[in-house]
Formats: sequence, C-alpha cells, structure tokens
Amino acid sequence: HRPDDLDILQEETEFSKKELQFLYRAFKNECPSGVVTEDVFKLIYSQFFPQGDSSIYAHYLFEAFDTNGNGCLSFKEFVAGLSLILRGSIYDRLNWAFNFYDLDKDGFITREEMMKIMKSIYNLMGKYVYPSIHDDTPREHVENFFQKMDRNHDGLITIEEFMESCQKDANIMRSMRLFDSVF
Repeated sequence: HRPDDLDILQEETEFSKKELQFLYRAFKNECPSGVVTEDVFKLIYSQFFPQGDSSIYAHYLFEAFDTNGNGCLSFKEFVAGLSLILRGSIYDRLNWAFNFYDLDKDGFITREEMMKIMKSIYNLMGKYVYPSIHDDTPREHVENFFQKMDRNHDGLITIEEFMESCQKDANIMRSMRLFDSVF
C-alpha cells in the first residue's frame, strides 16, 4: 500500500516531502496494513499517557481524524489532521477544535459535550497529574468555559461565539501557538 502521491499530499498539507516521507515510514512501521483501526490508535496513544486512561480521549481524537467515518485512519487522513493541528492557521486550528468538541456534529457545543471532553482529559492525565481532583472540578471548568464563550446565554456555543471568544483570550491564543514549534 503506497501513500497517496506524496506530491499531492505536499500540496494539500503544510509538510515538506522529507517530512511526509518520515511520517509515512513511521506510520507504516506502526501500521503495516496502511490503515489504523481505532483499537490500534488507542493502543499507540496510550503509550504517550501511561499514567492515565487515554481510551475515551483517544476515541474522540480518532473520530476527529477519521474524516470519512469508515472506522479506519488512512495515511492521508492522519497527515491531514496532523498538518492542520501542527501547521494550520489559527482559524483552521480553532475550527478543528470546535468540531472536536462538537461531538454530535450538530453545529453547537453543549455543556454535556464539553463535560465528556473535560472528563476524558482528566482521565488522560491521570491521578499523578491531578492527585487531589474533586469530582466537580471538570464541571467547574465547563462552567468557566460557558461563562466565557456562551455570549447569549442560551446553553449552546456556536462556532461564531467560540471563534470570537478564543481569539480574545490571550491564554488560548498562546496555547494555539505552542504547536508552531512541534515537529
């Protein structure tokens, strides 16, 4: 299974040909069949977070990368997602983040969706990172998130509210730029 033409991927992503070749070798090394199932993705992802339970977060991440929804990640899907997160514009990254949080893809982020994401992040980090975490801590984060983002207080965050709020938040913008120096 050859990768989709590297020249085409180079045009479609922000990676150089050399970077794409490196990523392809690493991808094929982990996934000789040329595709990654969700179970394999979770297994690989868990190696980066041995202190916590990464399975739920990895599930959400897998769904975000699996753009055609067929239950497998192709090299093209993997590289496209990675390129967007690591090299995309701030707008592209925020758009990706909104779609990541919008679990049911209805165009809104609800408290329930945000709560699921927050809990998955706390599980991912594990008790060593958050040893004295209280059960209501994720809920407090969700409430703070909604206070900042839900401009019209309807209990739903639209893409417009999300984009506008994120762009006005210096901490969020700083964290978005952290990815600039990765890889």
